[in-house]
Amino acid sequence: MSEQSTPAFTSTTTEEKPAPTLAEVRKYKTNELTDFLRKEGDLELEEDDLEILRKQRISGHDFFKLTKKEYIQCGMKIGPATRLVDFAKEVKKSRAYSLYKNSKDLERVLKKFGIDGKEIGDIPPFKPETVKIEDDDEKFQYCINYIKFEMINIGSETGSNEALRCEYISTILHASLHIARRFTEKKIVLKPQLEIVGDEATGRVDYVIKKLEEVLDAKYKELIRITEGKQSELAKGYMQNIMQLDSSYRINKKKQTASEAFDDKFDYLYGIVSSATDWHFIMYTPEKIYCTKATYNVPLTEDILEDDTELRRNLKKVMEVIVGLLKDRINVDDSPASKRARMEKYIKKQK
Repeated sequence: MSEQSTPAFTSTTTEEKPAPTLAEVRKYKTNELTDFLRKEGDLELEEDDLEILRKQRISGHDFFKLTKKEYIQCGMKIGPATRLVDFAKEVKKSRAYSLYKNSKDLERVLKKFGIDGKEIGDIPPFKPETVKIEDDDEKFQYCINYIKFEMINIGSETGSNEALRCEYISTILHASLHIARRFTEKKIVLKPQLEIVGDEATGRVDYVIKKLEEVLDAKYKELIRITEGKQSELAKGYMQNIMQLDSSYRINKKKQTASEAFDDKFDYLYGIVSSATDWHFIMYTPEKIYCTKATYNVPLTEDILEDDTELRRNLKKVMEVIVGLLKDRINVDDSPASKRARMEKYIKKQK
């Protein structure tokens, strides 16, 4: 497996200041809120409307609670009062994961996790443990054969067709789950297009791998989130996956007891960003993020129909990491000390 730096972010989009998150707007003081609303041209607010907000000392926190009737009672006309209430509802929906796409967004996401940088190459490394898969493994062989069937039927992974990429990604994930079940003896399922609503961002996750926790209540514990993305927009895939992991962590934290929440700073989650050909692995913690620096590349061209040697070698490396991540998340003790020890081991292994 060759080692190389993670590709830098190259933006093909127009640079612009990212929209503020719900959490940021809530913290706005009155003057910050009026400045924010003034820039929203579609609201068609006049200075008289903004002056009402200033006189009433309405902050970002108040903005999400006020009704149209209350605005009118303050002296505002029906039109701007209606638009303000509707706009507050839109902002409250959180920012879509798909809107994380330019270099300013990337810089802000990295800063959120204490990384002073502007490229995904600035994310510190970790090296996950892998699970060895034998060349004659039944599920591995099935995956090889099925990829060849797909190659005959749908052709090469060109990088531009999302549906085609998802076909190959899904095949690799399903085979990996079958092998992981054998190693862990746990019920693991793959959930595509799962809706996630967080405080900062919302949207659908391409795939989520879960483990059945309680048979009677059918409760599932999330293990890995997978984001499909084009190689030309790698940083976009990273940002979306990181924010999806952050939403998952925040949602789970709200469900925990006070004692659990106090000790969960050593919790960690795994994410995968894949173009079907290229695979990148992320370890998320509440305070910092890490990613693999090794190259994981699965050849998905018609050449594999003539000679599948490279396909076998590289696909096995990818699947050994996926199965290793699943085994780790399933077997790790929930105690903070155990999680901290695991995190430190994976980070130190890369150094």
